[in-house]
Amino acid sequence: MVVVTTSDDPRPATYYHLARAVLYREYLIFVRYPANAIGGIVIALFFFGVLFYGGRMVAGQALTDSIEGIVVGYFLWTLSVGAYSSVSNDIASEVQWGTLERHITTPFGFAPVALLKGVAKVVRTFLTSSVVLVIMLLLTGTSLQLDPITVVTVAGLAITSVLGLGFAAGGITVLYKRIGNWLNLLQFGFIVLISAPVLDAPWSRFLPLAHGSAMLQRAMVDGVRLWEFGVGDLGLLVAVAVGYLLGGYVVFHYATRRARRLGVLGDY
Repeated sequence: MVVVTTSDDPRPATYYHLARAVLYREYLIFVRYPANAIGGIVIALFFFGVLFYGGRMVAGQALTDSIEGIVVGYFLWTLSVGAYSSVSNDIASEVQWGTLERHITTPFGFAPVALLKGVAKVVRTFLTSSVVLVIMLLLTGTSLQLDPITVVTVAGLAITSVLGLGFAAGGITVLYKRIGNWLNLLQFGFIVLISAPVLDAPWSRFLPLAHGSAMLQRAMVDGVRLWEFGVGDLGLLVAVAVGYLLGGYVVFHYATRRARRLGVLGDY
């Protein structure tokens, strides 16, 4: 028997098509709802304005002397919140909308779709946080060393660990549904991680964001380039990023599998 195929036969979708579709979806959301995107930038700048001008009234010169570190830390915090909420909040919204089953039935699987949607939102967060960073520099009158390769690489690896935490939180959301208050509380914990004293407490380097924050401070304040960091520093940055991402994936996998076994995957 001879099977004849034509050029009109549909071809199976690949991960390339999935990534392109997810990125295009994020682009459409950004373009078609500009008020929401601009609102996020305004809110970020508002809180920074309260931090900067309020702190200058209280601390005076002490705040001015450390303003570069504060700007870098706030920039990383906005990236971290975007990476974390990109998975956890998105899954929580899918649960409430009742569209979670569409992700389950895709040929790619639930986890890859959620991961690529998270990556797409991280790309958008990088763009909006860059706008916030430029405005912060103009408001404070400070200057930083902004080598694109170094900043994107170090910051990207730093927030990868947070993406893993978002994965774990998303899996728990699928299982327990309404835990939004706990998810929002964790975002403020990022401030502690970003400001962790890695020199005084070397063990803190293994926490999410801590080591990456220290390296980003050196890159943007002291002008250290990516290739000037030690092999140990770069290796630890990659290990922490991959470790927390894999750990979050494992928690997400087992939480969603338990939700299926209990029959509460589509319930709300």
